[in-house]
Amino acid sequence: QVQLVESGGGSVQPGGSLRLSCAASGSISSIYAMGWYRQAPGKQRELVAIIIKGGATNYADSVKGRFTISREDAKNTVYLQMNSLKPEDTAVYYCNAPTIYSRNYWGQGTQVTVSS
Repeated sequence: QVQLVESGGGSVQPGGSLRLSCAASGSISSIYAMGWYRQAPGKQRELVAIIIKGGATNYADSVKGRFTISREDAKNTVYLQMNSLKPEDTAVYYCNAPTIYSRNYWGQGTQVTVSS
């Protein structure tokens, strides 16, 4: 089992920044990647960014150059630094951790609202 706890969401004006955190616990060694997804009202959940165990990263085109995913292995934590936020970034952001046992774990979600 893997538990994921997110933090760092909130409200910000356009152009502002937020940093999301996702702390993992439990069967850490089974995790081979960690990612951030988001779901806006009336839309499907979409991948925002992912970091593979080896360190490779991938981003949605809509956030490239504005968002950065990183990790701190000593704390089993993944971060999503979000800069130059836009109203269209408003969504519930979820942390995700797929494992080598074909299990897929999700955090509880954290709301990000970008509005003037």
